[in-house]
Amino acid sequence: MACAMIPLDEQQVTEATGPLGKERTLPALHPDRKEERCFVTYKPPPEDSSPAQVEEYLEHGKFITEDLDWLLALRHDKFWCQVVFDESLQKCLDSYLRHSPRGLDPSSLPSSPAVADMQRCIHRAVFMTFLRMATHKESKESFITPTVFGEIIYNNFLFDIPKILDLCVLFGKGNAQLLHKMIENIFTQQPCYYGDLDEAVLSVLQVRNTILAKCGLQCEGATAIEPLKLSSSGRPTAMTMSQQDLVDLVLYLCDTCTTIQAFLDIFPAACSTFHCHSFLNRLASFYEVAVPDIEKAVRKRNFDDDRCVSEDLWRRVCHARRRMVEMAHLLLQHTCLQPILEGSENIQTFVEELLQHFTTFLPEKRFLLDYDEQFPIADDISLLQQAFPLLDETRTSYLLQGVEDAWDSIGRRRNQDRPQQTHSSAGLSGKEVEVGAGAWGGEMGIREPGEGGETPRGAEAMWDTPHKGDNGAACTISAGELESLLTHIRDLLPDLGEGFLLACLHQYNYSSELVINYILEDRLHPDLDKLDRAMPRPVKEELPPVLSTRSNVFDDDEFDVFNRDQVDMTRVWKGRRKGESVRDLLNDKQHIAEQKERYLTYETVVDEVIVTPSESGAIDNLNDYDDEYDDTYDINQVGANDLDGDSNLLNRRPFTIPQVLRQGGRPQMQEENIEEEEDEKEDAVKRDQFVQDPALLRERAEARRATMQHRKGYRPEPARERDVVGKPKGQGQSTETLLDRRKKEAHKSRGANHNRRAMSDRKRNKGMIPS
Repeated sequence: MACAMIPLDEQQVTEATGPLGKERTLPALHPDRKEERCFVTYKPPPEDSSPAQVEEYLEHGKFITEDLDWLLALRHDKFWCQVVFDESLQKCLDSYLRHSPRGLDPSSLPSSPAVADMQRCIHRAVFMTFLRMATHKESKESFITPTVFGEIIYNNFLFDIPKILDLCVLFGKGNAQLLHKMIENIFTQQPCYYGDLDEAVLSVLQVRNTILAKCGLQCEGATAIEPLKLSSSGRPTAMTMSQQDLVDLVLYLCDTCTTIQAFLDIFPAACSTFHCHSFLNRLASFYEVAVPDIEKAVRKRNFDDDRCVSEDLWRRVCHARRRMVEMAHLLLQHTCLQPILEGSENIQTFVEELLQHFTTFLPEKRFLLDYDEQFPIADDISLLQQAFPLLDETRTSYLLQGVEDAWDSIGRRRNQDRPQQTHSSAGLSGKEVEVGAGAWGGEMGIREPGEGGETPRGAEAMWDTPHKGDNGAACTISAGELESLLTHIRDLLPDLGEGFLLACLHQYNYSSELVINYILEDRLHPDLDKLDRAMPRPVKEELPPVLSTRSNVFDDDEFDVFNRDQVDMTRVWKGRRKGESVRDLLNDKQHIAEQKERYLTYETVVDEVIVTPSESGAIDNLNDYDDEYDDTYDINQVGANDLDGDSNLLNRRPFTIPQVLRQGGRPQMQEENIEEEEDEKEDAVKRDQFVQDPALLRERAEARRATMQHRKGYRPEPARERDVVGKPKGQGQSTETLLDRRKKEAHKSRGANHNRRAMSDRKRNKGMIPS
């Protein structure tokens, strides 16, 4: 067993080995102490929801989570033996970092709740494993010497720069502080990672130059690319390259920008390494040259598959634009603004450097406008004037005028109603300002350009789509996060009402730092100044219950249980009632008796209406002549004086009671009339011949055939008896016998058993077979 208060790298353990149980002493970190266990590699969730693929993914994920949970439950020494010497474990962790879906990938939206739960379990298990791997001291008894820890993780490639970048983009959202401590500990215990990061920055710059070369472009000041030849023809561009090359280029650009932005936001100490290679100036030049060309290709090219490819590429290009602007903001904040706000030495050097960067942005108008749209430069200048009173007014005026001229050059002004996120409050409050809700892979609400319309620029194309949050307000955060923001602000400003704070948060994109800063400086938006600062929170309207708003054809009937407290249960039964037979049910003629009374009212026919003297005046008024009445046919008795007319036409047809209702006491005259009519019908109707006489049918067919042959002048040959038997075999056959045999062979399908269905149908059509 391990000794207490001794680092793991110096511990010795004694274990029994071999069939005889011979004891031997080994270092605590030794390959023989590794458990034999095979860790399976990770596979991303299926894009479709087929049951077979879902079941395979769930079974595969269950193996991974069980193995990682087993690993996390090991003792400190056993855990590190497994981590250092088990290659299958490292392959499993690397496969998750490589294939785990990012926010813009189609597989990032699970196809079923079971897949989402399994992905969440794997995500947590992998993060906890890396977190323990980055911790050199778990307790007073379980720890590793810091220098030895740095050598272990570096020499065994437990961590490297690509892994750290993937960790930031996968686990940064929601785990920023924990991930920051984890990466900071790695870089602190092993400074060699700074050298690897320096080489990684050079690789990123080289890749961007390669992207420019693929698009047939060249960035000013680029040194890693060969000069373009004037005589070169057929140079590839974003419009002429293959569709697959363009898709790969956009995917790589989006993934690179998202990953680097997440890394700089989680680990700001890396900004100095990027700053040493003039990464900011090269980023602005790359943005100005490459982004318009790539956007033009995505918007105007016709893709082979469908429109979804174009929409996905456009969303990724806009996502990459936003991440590049945020990278520039992070580099400026941590290399220039933060030292100025902290009051470090040589503050004038940092002020000069910041102004120089802004001056460099002026020729890059597209990058300048997108940056100023999201992070207004005027706020940075105002911050510098507060922190450094000796700032040159002429130079700042020149910068601000350059920004205004850039806005005027495109023919429009910045949207003043949109909340402008600044980092001035970061210096005043000592905290970083959020650069956008839903960062690192969240779905971006990118507006798609219309045909022939203006391309969305700046925050117009990059602003997140708001979702409905609490009280129906447009909100990019959840209800729980909104309550947390309100509590945080009310702890500092308890005299303000929640309704007023909700309006402020909505105006400033739900940034509590901005709201606190603008309230303390009394620089709120004019619309917010008009509101009552003690305004309570609006009452959330409760939706009416479903039962009270439903509409149904059975509403208010005798079985409406939603509106009636008492229902006659004797009217409700399942199947046949007890004690009731089918014969009794059929013999029940109560409904016929009820209908009989109704039809008897139609039996009384009144031919003459007796008019009383009191009603004669009203009838005379009805007979008065009206000028507008059309009396063209009043004097003509149509059909009344016809010679061959039937006098019964002028009489009213007697009413006839339905036969079902005729019982017992009906008039004798009607019964006699009905009986006579039935006798006449029986005499008139002939019996239907179900099957006609076949002999008669054959005679009719033969007569039709003879008539047709006579019209065509056909004379039938005299009948001759056919002989297909002939003489005995070996004696020879006559010519007539051979012809008869050939004719029988040719026409044998007309008879015998070769045409049963056709002959059966023919007989049925002729009425010879009952159908």
